[in-house]
Amino acid sequence: MSTKEKIKEEVVVLEKEVNQHQIVLHNDEVNTFDFVINSLINVCEHTEEQAEQCTWLVHFKGKCTVKTGELKELEPRCSKLLSLGLSAELV
Repeated sequence: MSTKEKIKEEVVVLEKEVNQHQIVLHNDEVNTFDFVINSLINVCEHTEEQAEQCTWLVHFKGKCTVKTGELKELEPRCSKLLSLGLSAELV
């Protein structure tokens, strides 16, 4: 492997590491399935199917990663989920 190829490979790995932040949604006993689904569609730009699957995972597993990406993109989305009364964290 040439030095140029090795550098390109390292850049790709670093770019992936930069995008490794996640919004994790936690289960609660307050919000309805429909409210959570609609919130994920509106805030995280999920399709209806994605939002429904995440909602079921949260229900049965207790939590689910609902969005990954760069911190600056996720911060306002996580804040919006929190302001809607959902239990979410940015990791």
